[in-house]
Amino acid sequence: METVHVALYDTFVDWEIGLAIDHLNKPTWHKRPGRFTVQTVGLTRDPVVTMGGLRVLPDLTLDELQPRDSAMLILTGNDIWPTEQFAPFAAKARDFLDAGVPVAAICGATGGLALAGLLDDREHTSNAAEFLNGVGYAGAHLYRDRPAVTDRDLITASGTAPAHFAREVLERLDVFEPHVLASWFKLYGDRDPAGFFELMAE
Repeated sequence: METVHVALYDTFVDWEIGLAIDHLNKPTWHKRPGRFTVQTVGLTRDPVVTMGGLRVLPDLTLDELQPRDSAMLILTGNDIWPTEQFAPFAAKARDFLDAGVPVAAICGATGGLALAGLLDDREHTSNAAEFLNGVGYAGAHLYRDRPAVTDRDLITASGTAPAHFAREVLERLDVFEPHVLASWFKLYGDRDPAGFFELMAE
């Protein structure tokens, strides 16, 4: 079984990664049901309060997490991305990328990665080019005005594009057959009910 790790910190934006982790945990339509599990990782094991007010207990600490034990690190939006509170999570993302293990970041988490220099040499996106330009990073020439972007082992997305973000995560982890992923996005990304009937036929 492969473990996908979700970073937990105060002001964690719940809904931005809901589609991604729900469909990693739900084995329906998976190429290999039971292949993935999702665990949460915090700076400590103390409870974290999400943006939606949920109190969540991390499964393990950041110090305990090693890239070799993970299939991917997912970082959701937050209000602490420009502060020292987020720095340890950006450092762990660097460890993952250096080890060739994918990282997926959405919304404010992309700002934290930009501050850490992790967007300086990879195509990426975020909430807006102006959002990242404000941090003074060196990767502005690689910004792409798209809902989600994958470059090598890094996935980035706008906070307004959770379905696009989930599609990149599911594709990078090879969760669904390509035609299943296309139907999945037709339903959740395009909001086309035909996608539902295609999935029900699987």
